[in-house]
Amino acid sequence: MSQNRISTLLQQDKKLLIAYYMPEFPVAGATLPVLEALEDSGADIIELGIPFSDPIGDGPVIQAAAFTAIRNGVTLRNLLELVKKARNGEGCRKITVPVLLMGYSNPLFAYGGDCFLTDAVEAGVDGILIPDLPPEEATDYLAMAKGAGLSVVFLISPVTPPERIEMIDNLSTDFSYCIAVNATTGTAKLSDSATEAAVDDYLKRVRKHARKKIVVGFGIKDKARVEHMWQLADGAVVGTALLQHISGCTTPDECAREAAGFWKSLR
Repeated sequence: MSQNRISTLLQQDKKLLIAYYMPEFPVAGATLPVLEALEDSGADIIELGIPFSDPIGDGPVIQAAAFTAIRNGVTLRNLLELVKKARNGEGCRKITVPVLLMGYSNPLFAYGGDCFLTDAVEAGVDGILIPDLPPEEATDYLAMAKGAGLSVVFLISPVTPPERIEMIDNLSTDFSYCIAVNATTGTAKLSDSATEAAVDDYLKRVRKHARKKIVVGFGIKDKARVEHMWQLADGAVVGTALLQHISGCTTPDECAREAAGFWKSLR
């Protein structure tokens, strides 16, 4: 089995800037132009949210984006079709960066776990993160995903004990995703000195116990925060700020232009 795009990218040993985007937000037809714009503007990995009606770990911006995506007709099945079109250059230039799906377990298992993994690989997906699936309960899923060639990502939080960090690091295929603070997405405040110091200490602690790469997300909004996180981790994930920036767009082309401008400002 050939190495997937995430594994290949991480061999370059570069600091990563990872984009989180909710498909078909804020308007129908935006996904393919936005994916092309993000790749052209320097996104190293594109993380696509799987919209769900009860996103318990997401803040108000991503919740609203998920509801918009659902209203615009996004299902897991047609999300995979969008990824396939992006890979084939149907409606946009061919997308070549790694694509990671992030979504809750309900829609995935309703689709059919083994069928979903097979269809995801065929569509051109490289990895999967299921935030509400504990690694202790993921034995079958892990075996199927890794057998299909998908990179599996698990979450680490500031309260994760050292032994669990080591377990998550061992089970994650290429990297683990560190939640910067215990908060829903987009609500974290990383600007005050006390919070910043706590996040720094937390990421240094993770580094001591993780052998693989780590990326960090939640509350990263601008170039200064990206560069600071690069000092402590291998990658920074920006999602809520991107969605906020394009939320007022009314056409797919405007979404693409605004996404590109925002993403370039982070580099």
